[in-house]
Amino acid sequence: MQLTALPQPTLVLESHRPLYERVPTRDEHGQRLSDFMMLFPGLRDRPAHQLADILSRMQAVLSQHTEVAFVDLNMRLNLLWVSVRPKPGVILKISAALKTLMPEALLVGECLGAEAGRSPFGP
Repeated sequence: MQLTALPQPTLVLESHRPLYERVPTRDEHGQRLSDFMMLFPGLRDRPAHQLADILSRMQAVLSQHTEVAFVDLNMRLNLLWVSVRPKPGVILKISAALKTLMPEALLVGECLGAEAGRSPFGP
């Protein structure tokens, strides 16, 4: 499922094209985009009326942010991909707003130090 924010956000069912073929790397002005992902555990298992309500509110939240350039919601994985125009704090602002819809939602991020086999939380 794809939710696009240009020019007017709409919920669109997308074909089986891989995400890497659909995600834009630049906006309409040629500026690079930033991306983030959020996991929504149990989203696909919600009753139909709850799911429709959450998706509607999710679309409303995303459409309020002009920095949003592309959104893809993978229901099978409960994973939301968002591409945004870079602006300090925009990812945390949007993810916090989305987290209000489902408090169990998780912002996916890189764990510093993990690439060297170290824990970022100490020895």
